[in-house]
Amino acid sequence: MLSTRRAALLAIVVALALAATPALAQAPAAQSPAALSVGGLVKSPRSFTLAELQALPWTTADATFDTEHGPQHGTWLGVSLWTLLDQSGGLDAPAKEVVRHWLIVTGRDGYTVVLSLGEIDPAFSHAAALVAWSQDGKPLDPAQGLRLILPGDRRGGRDVRDVVTIEVK
Repeated sequence: MLSTRRAALLAIVVALALAATPALAQAPAAQSPAALSVGGLVKSPRSFTLAELQALPWTTADATFDTEHGPQHGTWLGVSLWTLLDQSGGLDAPAKEVVRHWLIVTGRDGYTVVLSLGEIDPAFSHAAALVAWSQDGKPLDPAQGLRLILPGDRRGGRDVRDVVTIEVK
């Protein structure tokens, strides 16, 4: 009697599993999570996956800066901050007001730095600020995520690891 109940229970479990299989097969594939979002005073706030960032026009920059662990040098590959703003529709303000605005770059741990838009605008000083995904030809450690690099800085204080948001004010 016990084996008959087990067989019946097993048949029910198998039937339920088979009935659920088509639904599982039709479930959409998981989307890759957004690597970072750009918002604030841009015309089209949006999020970017790592693949989307890597499909944008990229740039390289050599940078050497002092850190609390000593000097760090590398050749970084990524997308310029200005390109990210362009891909987000550009500044939602008159072009002549660009120097009145700033952007806030925040890492997953809450570390935040502020940059003037005039400092990265190609029409002004055009600092080579970039959000990097690679150093010296190797992908960055996924645990540290994307990294803000400012090649002209002597110290790494504005070097943000694991960048998750860029907000224009």
